[in-house]
Amino acid sequence: MRTLIVLALAGLGAQLVDGSLGMAYGVTSTSLLLAVGTNPAAASATVHLAEIGTTLASGASHWRFGNVDWKVVGRIGVPGAVGAFAGASFLSNLSTETAEPVMALILLSLGIYVLTRFTLAGLPTTNLDKPLRKRFLSPLGLFAGFVDATGGGGWGPVGTPALLASGRMEPRKVIGSIDTSEFLVSVAASLGFLAGLGSEGIDATWVAALLIGGVIAAPIAAWLVRHIPPRVLGSAVGGVIILTNSRTLLRSDWVDASEFVVWTVYLAVYALWAVAVTHSVREHLRAEAASRAAAAAGDEAGTGAPGEGQVAAAAGAGGRDDSADPDEPRGPTAKV
Repeated sequence: MRTLIVLALAGLGAQLVDGSLGMAYGVTSTSLLLAVGTNPAAASATVHLAEIGTTLASGASHWRFGNVDWKVVGRIGVPGAVGAFAGASFLSNLSTETAEPVMALILLSLGIYVLTRFTLAGLPTTNLDKPLRKRFLSPLGLFAGFVDATGGGGWGPVGTPALLASGRMEPRKVIGSIDTSEFLVSVAASLGFLAGLGSEGIDATWVAALLIGGVIAAPIAAWLVRHIPPRVLGSAVGGVIILTNSRTLLRSDWVDASEFVVWTVYLAVYALWAVAVTHSVREHLRAEAASRAAAAAGDEAGTGAPGEGQVAAAAGAGGRDDSADPDEPRGPTAKV
């Protein structure tokens, strides 16, 4: 029972982060299952079965709050499903530990770019009206789906930074569209695992525990992402990407860092992340204050106080000021 409660809480926390930042449900849940001794294929299968429900709930919540671009969902989700099925079939027979550091290095670079861009420059607006092309979305979906199935998570870490870096979508719509399209990926990956493994190593009660926690968190996360300022959201997402992939690289055979080095890097990343988010919050508040001041100045300029002559003329005309247009008829205005 204690294990099921822990899994439910992990599912809740993972979905809260995933639904508001566009990633981390699969990575968090799979890491927990691996820590308790589940083999990689069974862990990924368990998580993807749970994600069928959590992504459906998350997608519905994001749609309800207007966070979804359905064209992007179709163009990235269908290739993603194909890649996920292929990745699930592949993982059923082979591990991808060698490719993991390469992927982490690419994603780390994207994370640094996203964090820097949103922290220093805010939300890119020059390309927001430009559509995302199918020739970009299809290969991205295929690759992200394959990575997601083989790594037990990766749809968000690959798809979210790539779409954010394009500067053609608001962060909330990037996250909402990625989370919604993940439903197709989860279904395809689950079918691939069931075809390759059957039900071996999959505990239905563990799936249910992860699912319950995720479904509870889905609407909360969708509401949060709509109310977090885009600049702050971009900085937060960039930090998650950097932290997640730094951990992967430090633990890989390429680096095999000591515990001292690992925790030193973690502290440095956390400090950088905190500074970036704080700066983005301050810049957002400063921009909001400037916008309110400009709006107030515009209102004062457009609705200046009437002079004494205007008041007198208005009183003499029965409360109407006809001095602005002497040719206007003074009788009752005919209804049109």
